[in-house]
Amino acid sequence: MNLTIKTLLYFFNYLEKCNTFFLRIGRQFAWIAIFLMVVVIMIQVFFRYVLNSALPWPDEVARFLMLWMTGLIAPSAYRWGGFVSIDMLERFLPKIISTLLTLFLLIVSLFVLIIGLELGLKHINVGWIFSSASIKIPFNLIGGKAEPIKLAWMYMSLPVGIVFLISVNIELILRNFLSNFTKLELPEDLDKQKLESQ
Repeated sequence: MNLTIKTLLYFFNYLEKCNTFFLRIGRQFAWIAIFLMVVVIMIQVFFRYVLNSALPWPDEVARFLMLWMTGLIAPSAYRWGGFVSIDMLERFLPKIISTLLTLFLLIVSLFVLIIGLELGLKHINVGWIFSSASIKIPFNLIGGKAEPIKLAWMYMSLPVGIVFLISVNIELILRNFLSNFTKLELPEDLDKQKLESQ
């Protein structure tokens, strides 16, 4: 095994372990966000349709939770091939051409994600200027004044999600290259196997 392959394998193993660790944490927070989102929506339904007096904050809180849930769960879905894709062409092509096409598409995706990260960071900068109309930190409960949160905290879900998507994308590029152009046995994603066996 030459030095380049050893280096790529070392980097792949390190990245794979990091992604597994952080994506597990992200999924747990995503499940919590979904649960809280359902609770908040049910509160709003009760107040709007039973008491005929809608609250000002549940809609925006639900949107806040939905954005963070999406940003935290999307990298796992991408890693497991859960995004919508058209793979008819790959199935009909010879294996080597199909592999090269997959690598090419992953590299293009990486560039798109990097551009998305740049745009997401700019969006956060705008978010520090504007405050939420209805979500406030209840400092009034401890004798202070309720402070509206900055929209940047909501927008931050985009670059956070994209950073993890970039990390997963690089892992997929390395996995694709190493598994198709070397004889190495790469570790499988145990979380995906556990999910598929349920």
